[in-house]
Amino acid sequence: MPKITIIGAGSLVFTRQLIWDILSFPELSESKICLMDIDEERLDLIARLAQKMVKDKEWGAKIEATSNRQEALSGADYVICTIEVGGLDAYLSDIQIPDKYGINQNVGDTIGPGGVFRALRTVPVLLDICRDMEKMCPDAYFLNYTNPMAINCWAMNRVSKIKKVGLCHSVQGTARQLASYMQIPYEELSYWVAGINHMAWFLELKWKEKDAYPILREVAKDKDLWKRVIGGYKKFSMRDTVRFKIMEHFGYFVTESPYHMSEYVPYFRKTKKQMEELGVYYRWWLDFKKAPDTQTDEIKKQIAGRKEIKMKKSDEYAPQIIYSLYTGIPCRINGNVENKGLITNLPQGSCVEVPCLVDKEGIHPCFVGDLPPQCAALNRTNINVQELAVEAALTGRKDAALQAIALDPLTSSILTLDEIKKMVDEMFKAEREYLPQF
Repeated sequence: MPKITIIGAGSLVFTRQLIWDILSFPELSESKICLMDIDEERLDLIARLAQKMVKDKEWGAKIEATSNRQEALSGADYVICTIEVGGLDAYLSDIQIPDKYGINQNVGDTIGPGGVFRALRTVPVLLDICRDMEKMCPDAYFLNYTNPMAINCWAMNRVSKIKKVGLCHSVQGTARQLASYMQIPYEELSYWVAGINHMAWFLELKWKEKDAYPILREVAKDKDLWKRVIGGYKKFSMRDTVRFKIMEHFGYFVTESPYHMSEYVPYFRKTKKQMEELGVYYRWWLDFKKAPDTQTDEIKKQIAGRKEIKMKKSDEYAPQIIYSLYTGIPCRINGNVENKGLITNLPQGSCVEVPCLVDKEGIHPCFVGDLPPQCAALNRTNINVQELAVEAALTGRKDAALQAIALDPLTSSILTLDEIKKMVDEMFKAEREYLPQF
């Protein structure tokens, strides 16, 4: 049976879901799951929970836990990575320092000042993992969930030959949302999505083999729909006005949440009033990171049997990929891979998100061709930032980091170059302990 290693397993809720999804496949129910994290307290919690899940479900899986990365990687067949470098302290710098200069990021983990500095902290660690894999499990697949996805994967592609793919849930999540808007069963919807991570485009949207875009455009005429709070996000008052506006002006619906999308373009985050009207002001991720750790309490109750472990399979791609690679039963996902002629009007070598077929022979990215020119143009504004962020992360060039942030669509719409430099200098000073390459 395969050995599946999860790096960053202290992400309790996400790891719990991954374990459930993987072991729910009968063919994988006797796998060896190795959990690794540098936070030994959280590692112990997730290991004990996993052992209880295995016992309760009568799976034959073996659960191991270690804080030693090389031990975790030794002999692994599949490696799932979900790490965060710098924790809350670094993330607060990512958000609060740009705030002082008038740059309001909502999540700040993809591009912009926050995304670039997250990449500068994270890329060296990911490269260390790749180097360890080259020694300990050179034939394993590296399934990366760590953001900023495109920058991280692009950097790894430049340096390591390890088999890898970047994974996100924005395609599946957006597809479910679109099915809800059109009042169509999700299972009857098919789609062809490509672009870059967090800004991929529903190039085709079909219901019962017929184009569903006319239905979507018809329901989009109801402007009240734009303002309706999205079902799973009532606590955050998130509305889809941003993505409907993008479709109205650029012709296609885009993946990722309105919170995220509002950060990647210069149109939606000018003033607090505008952000509140669009439903993208509330910083749900920052509040989540700062909130009391209720997850730990829930996990402890589940371990003790005081709370039922009640779960169902999710749409996450990693378990599906492992299942298809192991059994040969194919599936289709959307993955973040190197652009080797896949999207012909985006830069070659960049990281693109495209449909991929998965079977026993591997992960096979699909040819897309040209994106609609307006979609490619928006993607390229983000790729410009990514390219220079990769250069900065790999070389330790501060000027490349500054140039990346100066090219960011949101930042450059608000600040002068001198203001950007002052902000970047302050961020380097605040985060220097996490940036050994500079």
